[in-house]
Amino acid sequence: MIVLLDISLIDGPVRILILALGWSALVWLLSGRGRRWWLARVPLSLGIGVVAAIALSVGVNKIWKPFPDALPAVALLWVGILVAAGALALLRRTSWAVKGLAMVAVGTIAVCGVAQVNQEFGTYPTMRGVLGVSLADEIDFDHVPGRTENLVTVNAGASLDEVWSPPSDMPENGVVTTVDIAGTVSGFRARDAWIYLPPAYLATPRAQLPVLVLVPGQPGTPRDWFDGGRLNEVADAYAHDHSGLAPVIVVADSLGDQFSQPLCMDSPTANAFTYLSVDVPAWIETNLQVDPDHGHWAVGGFSAGGTCALVLAVNAPTVYPTFVDITGEDEPSLGSRELTVDRVFDGNGEAFSKFNPLDVLNSGDFRRSTGTIVAGEEDPDLPQARHVRDATTAAGMSVRYLELPGGHSWYVWGPGLEQSLPWLATRVNLTA
Repeated sequence: MIVLLDISLIDGPVRILILALGWSALVWLLSGRGRRWWLARVPLSLGIGVVAAIALSVGVNKIWKPFPDALPAVALLWVGILVAAGALALLRRTSWAVKGLAMVAVGTIAVCGVAQVNQEFGTYPTMRGVLGVSLADEIDFDHVPGRTENLVTVNAGASLDEVWSPPSDMPENGVVTTVDIAGTVSGFRARDAWIYLPPAYLATPRAQLPVLVLVPGQPGTPRDWFDGGRLNEVADAYAHDHSGLAPVIVVADSLGDQFSQPLCMDSPTANAFTYLSVDVPAWIETNLQVDPDHGHWAVGGFSAGGTCALVLAVNAPTVYPTFVDITGEDEPSLGSRELTVDRVFDGNGEAFSKFNPLDVLNSGDFRRSTGTIVAGEEDPDLPQARHVRDATTAAGMSVRYLELPGGHSWYVWGPGLEQSLPWLATRVNLTA
């Protein structure tokens, strides 16, 4: 069963099988005899599918706008195909048994469509993520080792890897756990945070490690970093090459739920900024034994989470002087500033500008802050990433800029963090 949970859904034979079954089902639904079938019912079904896709695009992208980014073309295409397939099934004049088989074919097409959207973004590489099954290295937070006095720290001017020697009984891999981080000050109602603790945290003596706070994109959950981003595997691989050392990584919820729109700011909608800049750091310092020097802390995210990382780095530079912005926008947005201000800030443009990174960058000194900005070469948001690069550089930040092959998906988000880890480790004093 465990082996089946970890078979790849985005490459290899399973992906090909699902695609073949979906197209076979569609071909079977299209098959029919008679002039009326081909000249009336098939065109009618296809027309219904087109109308459904257009209606969905207008309703979600133009009217509702629950997410910063528009629905992808691949999702609209498969919604149209699915609706057309349903119409074909209903318009078949045959026995109820065949109609039942036709509905099975529609279900097969639905699975195929979901698989193709998943393939486009790489969100769920295996069934483990789809089903929400525990990760192989996941433990209860109650089982996380408590504080110890046997702690390896560093003096000013040195890095942790220069004084750290891994003990013989150090675990080979890190562990993952989940925990509720309450919005004590902010009142923000967050979903559980996901935490990665590297081998050096689990050892005795324990290395006093730096902290990386990550946030998800929208729609999304903190677990996405461990499914699509393979965060535990990436962090373990880095730790294996560095004597068990890696940052303690806390993936905090920046949304509240899939359809919330706090935009990482404090507003009448929610106090997401205070939650991430006050509540989350306070919880980490109280409940985890980490480096207390916030000069060795960083924040990162992808897509809307990348924008969030920039918001936090600019508005709370003493908490997060280092950031990793992976394919974020140049400002928190629901599509336009006017719409964003109206929906999130009740029309108060000054309240928005107080948190908007590019506005804040014009009025402060950010020479002590630094970051990595990652963009996808085929990402529609590429011009915005370049805009952020130019604005942060003009404000005095030392900025590292990467453009990676791919679009707005985990094929950029995951490698974006992975390729940033060596730079990040040096910045947070993990390595020299």
